[in-house]
Amino acid sequence: KMNHVSLLGDSTLDNGSYTEGMPDVFSCVQKFLPIDWVVTLGAIDGATTDDISLQLENIPASTTHLVLSVGGNNTLLRADLLELPVSSTSEALLLLSEAIRDFEMSYRRVIEECLDRRASLIVCTIYNGNFPDPGYQRRATVALSLFNDVIIRVAVEFFLAVIDLRFICNSAGDFYNPIEPSAIGGSKIAEAISMTLTQSSENNCTRIFTGSSR
Repeated sequence: KMNHVSLLGDSTLDNGSYTEGMPDVFSCVQKFLPIDWVVTLGAIDGATTDDISLQLENIPASTTHLVLSVGGNNTLLRADLLELPVSSTSEALLLLSEAIRDFEMSYRRVIEECLDRRASLIVCTIYNGNFPDPGYQRRATVALSLFNDVIIRVAVEFFLAVIDLRFICNSAGDFYNPIEPSAIGGSKIAEAISMTLTQSSENNCTRIFTGSSR
């Protein structure tokens, strides 16, 4: 049976605009996977969870595997929470909880739509980015951990493999700008994807991949 993987989500997987002519994630996945694999790029730069339904409609029916990386742009839409004046920690946590609740509802819907394709599904967490302001970086990292908690909890619930991009894109060179993966980061993401796709598991359990073993 032919193995056919379709990449879904945002610029984490559709980073061709940020590689300065060097190979992007899509090209690197093609290079790293065995020759009998087919790779389709369905991800679109700027996509949120609201855009995955259309991406699923446009991928080939022959798709046997899905890799989903989405949520980063959902967090950007709520980035104002990192600068919003509040009167107490309690108020700040309440605002964050409302944003997380909304994200979980939309993310669960996306996962269910992906699983309806009857293809093997792998999901990615949201990396922490490379923000120039150390204080903002710390605040963003804390907030992103709450969004990533949603991704990992849903993955555990549905026994999905998880690629934790926080461990993979973890240095300044992995980023073209604060939020987009460079050619270096893209190559690392692609290697993690290819390794996750080709590693088999006999156990019906969640597997979390945090980097290359090469």
